[in-house]
Amino acid sequence: MIYLNHLGILCAAGNSPAEVKRRVLQQPESGIAMTERYSPGRMLPLGCVDDVLPSIDHLPLAEQSRNNRLALAALAQIRSDIDVAIDRYGANRIGIVIGTSTSGIAESEAALREYHACKALPSSFHYSQQELASPASMLAAVLGISGPTYVHSTACASSAKAMASAARLLNMGICDAVLCGGIDSLCAFTVAGFAALESVSSTRCNPLSANRDGINIGEGAALFLMTREPGPVSLRGWGESSDAHHMSAPEPSGQGASLAIEKALARAGIAPSEIDYINLHGTATVQNDAMESHAVSRLFGDAVAVSSTKPFTGHALGAAGAIEAALCWLTMQDDNPGGSLPPHLWDGARDPAIPRLNLAISGASLGRPVRWCLSNSFAFGGANAALVFGRE
Repeated sequence: MIYLNHLGILCAAGNSPAEVKRRVLQQPESGIAMTERYSPGRMLPLGCVDDVLPSIDHLPLAEQSRNNRLALAALAQIRSDIDVAIDRYGANRIGIVIGTSTSGIAESEAALREYHACKALPSSFHYSQQELASPASMLAAVLGISGPTYVHSTACASSAKAMASAARLLNMGICDAVLCGGIDSLCAFTVAGFAALESVSSTRCNPLSANRDGINIGEGAALFLMTREPGPVSLRGWGESSDAHHMSAPEPSGQGASLAIEKALARAGIAPSEIDYINLHGTATVQNDAMESHAVSRLFGDAVAVSSTKPFTGHALGAAGAIEAALCWLTMQDDNPGGSLPPHLWDGARDPAIPRLNLAISGASLGRPVRWCLSNSFAFGGANAALVFGRE
């Protein structure tokens, strides 16, 4: 069995597991706020991390980025647990698998602005800051870990796939523990790119609504220590598929998404009727919500409670899968005996063109502990991933 023993998290919904749990499950409060920080001259709703982040002055210049500061902030919350694992298993038996999409692009943006103004790159810039491998290699160096270390970058499915890869390392006996999850930081490049696709909303995102008109981009980090040591929550199943349909649009019927979910359920050894809660990918774009609604309705009907948590966190892109896995993990802990569920924040305007799902309203609960959760991640390029979590 594969267990998620410890969690470090920060995102727009909070800067620790306790704060995120309070603002999503106990006193629901969106972390989305208007800013022009990454879109000068245009106010947009984004999911920013505003906490003071750790210093990176001690890191080599090539590893100095805001993305790595987010990684260090999440790491600090579980550093002592990782050190225990290193002492127990040895540094060569610990792996690191991370999902990201931006890495240090913001640092390159700043360097290019200075180059445009001064015709020279600043001394604070190193090209390797934007290398996608940077967060994993930085964490390995900081921790002194010498096991397998790599990054997935498959857009919005990156960190869900990273968690599946971490489980495979454990199952193959290559590692005894894996630090896994996702890290992504906001930058003007990402905001401008999604704006060019006309996928960015000018208001808080409105998943599954007839009035939905795009995403709120977010940032954050969620890191798990994954081992075979028993704990309350286990990663019981994972499934991956590829639509092979379009570079930025999902296959409309949701067949690829359904296949990923079916694989995850089969690996977990459970029927669709046993799932208690589904954390939807729920981006609030017209096509993605329609596709996911078809896939979920096909497999689950309208019985299981579902919600999109992106109105709390924003869409953290490469970190989204791990952050949403963390929300499932928090929902399944012992201190939620009544089974309170993350609510679906929206305007209540159902879209008659998509299947009706059982959306968890504010205050929704099972009246018992949540035993099984499913978390969906569906990305550009038709990269689909689904994770099933079980409670012992």
